[in-house]
Amino acid sequence: MDLRFSPEDEAFRQEIADWLADALSGEFSILRGRGGQGDEHSFIEERRAWERKLGESGWTCVGWPKAYGVRGLPLYQQVIYYEEYARARAPGRAGQIGETLLGPTVIAFGSEELKQRILPGIVKGEELWCQGYSEPNAGSDLANVQTRAELEGDDWVITGQKVWTSWSEWSDWCFVLCRTELDEPSNHRALSYLLVPMHQDGIEIRPIQQITGTSEFSETFFDGARTAANNIVGERGHGWSVAMGTLSFERGASTLGQQHQFQNELDQIIEIARQNGAARDPVMRQRLADAWIGLRIMRFNSLRTLSGTEGGTLGPEAMIGKIYWATWHRELGKLAMDVLGAESELAEGEPYDLTALQRLFLFTRSDTIYAGSNQIQRNIIAERALGLPREPRTR
Repeated sequence: MDLRFSPEDEAFRQEIADWLADALSGEFSILRGRGGQGDEHSFIEERRAWERKLGESGWTCVGWPKAYGVRGLPLYQQVIYYEEYARARAPGRAGQIGETLLGPTVIAFGSEELKQRILPGIVKGEELWCQGYSEPNAGSDLANVQTRAELEGDDWVITGQKVWTSWSEWSDWCFVLCRTELDEPSNHRALSYLLVPMHQDGIEIRPIQQITGTSEFSETFFDGARTAANNIVGERGHGWSVAMGTLSFERGASTLGQQHQFQNELDQIIEIARQNGAARDPVMRQRLADAWIGLRIMRFNSLRTLSGTEGGTLGPEAMIGKIYWATWHRELGKLAMDVLGAESELAEGEPYDLTALQRLFLFTRSDTIYAGSNQIQRNIIAERALGLPREPRTR
């Protein structure tokens, strides 16, 4: 399989690289390398302005169909876009959830009226989204969500609690998986997928402080919150299939941009190892080489998985992606601390200012837990990819 880029693709690479170099000068220069994992709280308003800048210049939603006023890039140019964005150390995307999860879901499952009403705000970078899936008793067992919504006149009235709601403090909207068919015995047929405005009475947000000292995500409480009856994606009671569609969009071309961010982190670790002498230790040098090799394997597997999906869906081999990158990235965090040695124990400043590599180590402890733990990923691979017998259910 030929995984090389064409001359046209390389010309596009230069176009986006030049644009990013120019755009990330001047007022946006302070955003280089900011807003990533463990740094999500930084420069919120400036990053919202950056989202609008991307929207005005046509650099949001690049993989959506052209019918929605975007570039409609072919797959390999989407890969290039995400790679160059990471290479330029452009800021963490405040609009990522709307662009990569909610938008494609509305395109695939939403009514034409909903598309016309919801998608432009994402394209323009003007409206930010968060995801209302997990609950205290419904994480990996997502179908067990208990947040409920009842139709009262022209509104859904929502009551319940979500947890680990990333970006809820700053978002304008939330897509909420909730129970609308209250008499339906099957969890999977009881759910609907609602779009809920966040700026209203009846919604309380309680940030959850992480070990990094930041609060990327929150508990979100709905106590009589309302949304219009037509703010539903797909049919009533069909929310499970829509929610699974959303999760499938997480494995798209943006994963190559994520990997280039990993490359930036590895490059920094290698440079420190050279400077402080850690690279002279043969065991440490082998660990650095193994990390480099692992990242190359990740890239080639991703390109192989994505090739041939231009109008289709990802094959079962895509199911190895999350467990692979999460485990690799967690080990990279450990490697960073070992390269730093005793210096890794010292905060950068008071009261709890951390270096980028300290944040990397602490945040990567969660990589193998969120978005489906490694244990759940193994079940998915076994049952859905390999066709092995399903794990016995306790209820």
